[in-house]
Amino acid sequence: MRTPRSVRPVRLLAGVLLAASLALAGCSGANDAGGGSAKSAAGAKAQQPGAAGSKADDARSARKAPRLTPSAIIRTASLTVEVKDAAKALEEARTTAESAGGYVGSESTSRDSDGHERTRVVLRVPTAKYDEVLAGLQGTGKLVERTAKAVDVTDQVVDVDSRIASQRASVNRIRALMDRATKLSDVVTLEGELSSREADLESLLAQQASLKDRTSLATITLSLSEKPVHKAAGHDTPGFVDALSGGWHVFVTMLLWVALALGAILPFAALAVLLALLWLRVVRPRLPRRTEPAPGSPGEPGRD
Repeated sequence: MRTPRSVRPVRLLAGVLLAASLALAGCSGANDAGGGSAKSAAGAKAQQPGAAGSKADDARSARKAPRLTPSAIIRTASLTVEVKDAAKALEEARTTAESAGGYVGSESTSRDSDGHERTRVVLRVPTAKYDEVLAGLQGTGKLVERTAKAVDVTDQVVDVDSRIASQRASVNRIRALMDRATKLSDVVTLEGELSSREADLESLLAQQASLKDRTSLATITLSLSEKPVHKAAGHDTPGFVDALSGGWHVFVTMLLWVALALGAILPFAALAVLLALLWLRVVRPRLPRRTEPAPGSPGEPGRD
C-alpha cells in the first residue's frame, strides 16, 4: 500500500520534535544529577566544620570538667598496753609495723626503781594497713587506753598543689624575661625577683612533701609498761588493800628519810663526842685548880 505524499512531511516533523524532546530531557537529568552532587558535596563540606567544632567543644568541656581529688586524711593513734615482757612486746610491735610496710620512727625505754621496764615507740605505717596494725598492737597485752584521730586535709592539699603550679609558671615567666633582658639593671632586678619566687616555691614544695608523708603514713604511738597502769586518778574507789599498801609506803618512806637524816648528822655527832672526850680526859685535868680559902682565915670576914 502506498502512503500519500502529504503524510510524509507530517511524520518527519513528528520525528524531529520527538528527538528534540528526548535531548532536552537528557540535559535536564544531567543538570539535576550534577546539581545534586554539588549540593551533597557542599553539604558534606558544611558538616565537616560542624564536626570539627563539636570535637573542639568536647575537648573544651573536658578541660573545664573538674578532676576528682582523692581524700587526704592524716591518721594518728595512741595506745597504752600493759605487758608481762616489754622487750618481747616491743619486738612484736616492730615486726608488725615492718610487715605492713612501715618502720619505727623513734623509741625510748626506761626502768623504774622496782625494775619494771617502760617503753615508748612511735610507728609509721601505711594508711591502708592502719586498722590492721592497730588490732595487732592491741593484742600484745592488756589494753589500758586508746585514742585515735583523723583529720581531713584535702582542701589544704589542693590549695598547695594549685599554688605550686602558679608559682612554677611565675618562675618560668621571670626566667623568660631574663633571657630577653639587655640592660644590666633589668637583669639585677629580675634576678632578685627570681630568687624570691624560687624560695616561695621551695617552701610550697616542702609543705607538699610534709602533707604527702603524713597522709600516706599513719602515726601510732605505743606505750608498753610492765607495771600496772591506771587510766586516771579517782576512777576506782580505793579499798583496804590499797590503804594498807599506801600506809606501808608512807612508813617506809619515813624510815628512809630518818635514816638519811641520821646519816647526815652522824659525822657531826661523832666529832662532838670526840671533842667532849678530849675535853674531859686531856684538857680539863691539866687546867689549874682554884684553891678555896680555909675557914677563919684573915682574909675571911668575921661571923656575927
